[in-house]
Amino acid sequence: MNPIKRLAGQTAIYGLPSIIGRILNYFLVPLYTRIFTQGEYGTVSLMYSFVAVVFIILTYGMETSFFRFFESEKKKKKVYSTGFLSIFFTTGIFLLLALVFSQNIASWIKYPNHNEYIIWFALILSLDTLSALPFARLRAQNKPKRFATIKFINIIVNIGLNLFFILLCPYILKNYSEGFLYNLVGYVFISEINLISYVFISNLIASAVTIVLLLPDILGIKLEFDKKLWRKMIIYAFPLLFAGLAGIMNETLGRILIRYLLPENIAEQQLGIYAACYKIAILMSLFIQAFRYAAEPFFFSQAKLENAKKTYSEVMNYFVITVALIFLGTMLYIDVIIYFIGKDFREGAAVIPILLLANLFLGIYYNLSVWFKLTNKTKYGAFMAIFGALITVSLNFYLIPRMGYIGSAWAAFTCYALMMIISYFLGQKHYPIKYNLTKIFTYLGAAFLLYFLSGIINLQYLPVKLLIHTFFLFAFLGLVYFIEKPDLSLLRRK
Repeated sequence: MNPIKRLAGQTAIYGLPSIIGRILNYFLVPLYTRIFTQGEYGTVSLMYSFVAVVFIILTYGMETSFFRFFESEKKKKKVYSTGFLSIFFTTGIFLLLALVFSQNIASWIKYPNHNEYIIWFALILSLDTLSALPFARLRAQNKPKRFATIKFINIIVNIGLNLFFILLCPYILKNYSEGFLYNLVGYVFISEINLISYVFISNLIASAVTIVLLLPDILGIKLEFDKKLWRKMIIYAFPLLFAGLAGIMNETLGRILIRYLLPENIAEQQLGIYAACYKIAILMSLFIQAFRYAAEPFFFSQAKLENAKKTYSEVMNYFVITVALIFLGTMLYIDVIIYFIGKDFREGAAVIPILLLANLFLGIYYNLSVWFKLTNKTKYGAFMAIFGALITVSLNFYLIPRMGYIGSAWAAFTCYALMMIISYFLGQKHYPIKYNLTKIFTYLGAAFLLYFLSGIINLQYLPVKLLIHTFFLFAFLGLVYFIEKPDLSLLRRK
């Protein structure tokens, strides 16, 4: 099969559970932003921001290291078992320390009355970390259907339990005083526990179900530890730990710092607004996540082929078309999309285009990162991510006290733009790929121009406004078709 078609198909398959799951979770956002206050939703967002950072530490680049050595080592099972046992040991240490010091950690992050949050998330993180390498192995073995099925089950369980605990249980307790349903809810729902905790409990149960479903993959081969192989994997992975940590800090640090840099009386509310508006950028982050799942093993598998660099260039071209279309589509219909979040959260709409563009730059950076992964120069990935983290920290500390959450959005925008630019020029030096810059700038420029025009033609009558915006969207698609028509005809024949 043509490699571009194969990557597109695998992106769809690997990304489908993530996309559908995020979309379904997206429909939980109207629920959260109408049931929770701004501050309560800010707490949920803050806890998941901490989780994202800790997860990178717990996996310490072992997923990418696994792909790297899975492709080159003859004893593929030993690569998996060595990596898994390494993660199993370090995760066990983390879980023990988190449970013992849960109260200290809760006090440190300014939630001294809720050490149960730390316990829930210590368990969630441990289960999710243990599932990381089994999922990576399914991707490496090209088993997208099993990968997608387990991911789907996790999503269904998590969302179903959210609806059960947050909507159904309070409704039954409020409207019934006896009977089977009332008694059943009484066994599983403790009304004294705040509803935020049930968001976390639902996640924990879903993670437990996932690890159970992965047990055949975990225990299906003999687990043996190769010390010599482990050293090679760690040497390769160690820079990726810093790269991943710095990268996730770039993504989440703004949300964390909003909580601690703004005055106590508005911090959680501002965080809640920012987090809700961040959700509007979901389609961009969904596509990038789906692409990353499929692209990493794809890039390694293509590396030894004669036309590998040409393939990478074509991938970049279609990637840019997609993210430009997502940006344009989201912003042209923002007047409708914004209603997915509660009325109290819509005041933060100004950050949405900034965050969309920030994620667009991040996606291009991920695409460009092929050069340092294929050349084993992962230290450059670490350097760029650390540089980005320094930019993020500096700008957040400077801008948040002056601009609030909008300052955090501009910090992310600047960070990802600089990382993208630096990675491109370093890549051209160490692993030159002839990207079609003319097409890339044409598509991005067209998307930005049409968005700018949509702001100038600011009609009050929504149906007419949406009609004109739809014309803009089709104009962009027409431009893409006109430019890509020769290549699309060739691609269909392959």
